[in-house]
Amino acid sequence: MKSYKARGIVLNTLKYGETSMVVHLLTDVGGRRSYMVQGIRSSRGHGSKAALFQPMFAVEFEGLESPRMEMHRFREVHSGIVLQSTPFDIRKTTIALFMAEVLYRLVKESEPNADLFDFVWGSVEALDDAREGTANFHLWFLANLSRFLGFSPGNEYMPRALFDMREGVFTTVPPLHSAVMDADNAMILRDLLECDVKYLGEIGLNRNQRVGFLDAMLTYYGYHLDAIHAVRSIKILQEVF
Repeated sequence: MKSYKARGIVLNTLKYGETSMVVHLLTDVGGRRSYMVQGIRSSRGHGSKAALFQPMFAVEFEGLESPRMEMHRFREVHSGIVLQSTPFDIRKTTIALFMAEVLYRLVKESEPNADLFDFVWGSVEALDDAREGTANFHLWFLANLSRFLGFSPGNEYMPRALFDMREGVFTTVPPLHSAVMDADNAMILRDLLECDVKYLGEIGLNRNQRVGFLDAMLTYYGYHLDAIHAVRSIKILQEVF
């Protein structure tokens, strides 16, 4: 049995038997991986361990792998980022649930992707630190996640441009198809891609603008990754924001 040290972000958990669970993590050492956690719901008191495995919680751990085991195991696991606000703020908890589900649905690779992992880990810290602009955070996350999934805009923005979602480019010439973000949403996309997450509060969007832009981004994602349509937490997100 081989041991290794790693960091991970919790994407999803599934009950397994009476006392165990399967935890799906995005890890720095092996992309997306599944871990068996045994005895986590036993009467002997493992509540603190169960609390680690909430959506988008960051963990540091020593893992175990063996050709004889279908899933990895934890030898030791503890919090990687001590969250100060996210677990106690319904808006941030809702956003974390959405982020985790998006990553769970869309990221399937079992190979390390340092850039993607660093972006996600940094997003966990940024969401917890956010004091202003929280209502825009999920939009910022979707816009910038596209960079690491391989379909961010392929050219520079120009004033009053539309965004051709099929081709993935800003354009001032209306395409002959309907897969287009209007000029307002295209400008929001530009702003979110260029904005440092610390200054999200400076992007002034009302509820209708957020809902409209989210719908446009989901359409854009749908052209590249059909699994986005299976994200159930979108409805909760739309109710909160």
